[in-house]
Amino acid sequence: MITKIRHTGIVVRDLEKAVVFYGGLGFKTSTREVEEDSFIEQVVGLRNVSVETAKLSSPCGAMIELLQYHSHPQNIEISVQVSNRLGCSHIALEVVDIKVFLGLVKKLGGKTPHEPAVSFNQKFCVVYCFDMEGNIIELVEIIK
Repeated sequence: MITKIRHTGIVVRDLEKAVVFYGGLGFKTSTREVEEDSFIEQVVGLRNVSVETAKLSSPCGAMIELLQYHSHPQNIEISVQVSNRLGCSHIALEVVDIKVFLGLVKKLGGKTPHEPAVSFNQKFCVVYCFDMEGNIIELVEIIK
């Protein structure tokens, strides 16, 4: 039986930039640590692993965990994630003013290539944007 969702993990190339980005969106850093032992090797399935993590909480208490693998970096070009890629797709954030928040995403180094769309029932305004590493962030504004 599931009791709760603990966090969503996001692997990043530059932990410092990611902490600044997500901190600028309103997340608060709760823990930072480097893990390099047999426990983390068993969990992630990599030998001689060194991973630095930062756990950040949203105003509602939801957590994200940013991970930078110092020992096993992925040296691929960063590009924006396509929405239909298999696997983990996006994180969705409920915001008060979607246009203001899109400006904040852009100011912090993210990408905002799309305009918000209003749902057919006129209850939600929604848009996909991207963090500085191309991960999808869905912004949702409830229309009152």
